[in-house]
Amino acid sequence: MSFRRVLAVGVSAIALSGFAHGAYAYPALPNLVNLNFQQYTGLAPKNSFQNVDPVGWTGGTGLISIDSTTAGAQATDPGGIETYGNPGGSYTGNYVEADGNPTFESGFNYTVTGLTKGQTYTLTFYQGASEQTGYGLINGNPIPTTNQWIVSLGTSGLTLNGPGSGPTDPTYGPTETYSNADATASIEASPLMTVPYQGTVGFNFVSMNLTADGTTDILSFLAWGDNGSTVNLPPIAFLAGVNSANGLGAPVPEPASLAILAVGLAGLGGVVRRRRKKVATMA
Repeated sequence: MSFRRVLAVGVSAIALSGFAHGAYAYPALPNLVNLNFQQYTGLAPKNSFQNVDPVGWTGGTGLISIDSTTAGAQATDPGGIETYGNPGGSYTGNYVEADGNPTFESGFNYTVTGLTKGQTYTLTFYQGASEQTGYGLINGNPIPTTNQWIVSLGTSGLTLNGPGSGPTDPTYGPTETYSNADATASIEASPLMTVPYQGTVGFNFVSMNLTADGTTDILSFLAWGDNGSTVNLPPIAFLAGVNSANGLGAPVPEPASLAILAVGLAGLGGVVRRRRKKVATMA
């Protein structure tokens, strides 16, 4: 195979890597502001979600607060839900701290305008998790807790169906369920985080796709711990940087993209080595 042909293959592979990276990319949700919860009309963080009253966001009753990464206002400090640790990572803005026990929380929402009905959008954010200080035992035994975010996009927000609406979990006990009155709402769950007893999971990047079913929809978040258990362990979920990029910088290429790129570069490298060997022989 000629050098030019392999060069073309390598360049095509690089181009394909870009295609693979963008083939499943969708536009970000439009017309969102205050995605780091640093704009508010009420009390300064750290305080309850409703007392802080972050601009553009509604709901958030119960044990949900807006925290700050500034000194003296972290999640481990008294004044809200004291946890075993702060969610470390590159994020530096304010963030949400929510009890994952449905007995003590509600969903919180953002009205999104300018949507195209039937269009799929990509939503990104950071999540972390911990446990409330002084808890984490079932019958005296330390139990790892789990937590994730349930996210929906529809004409209504996420709601809870009441204690006893779910089955009894073999590990965590009685559970509750959630629902959305909009039957065509797009509902996704973030990756499950497992928190060891008295432990903390640092911020990690999440990307999910949601499809609009109207030109104006409600983006809704609900912390969901221990499969919806109402037993008071309790698990704590953190949310930060809605619609932020991975690493708060350039997106990281997908593994498939890297593999295709590697094949192209390996082909180019092989040709260069063969050409060098041929030149050395002729000399």
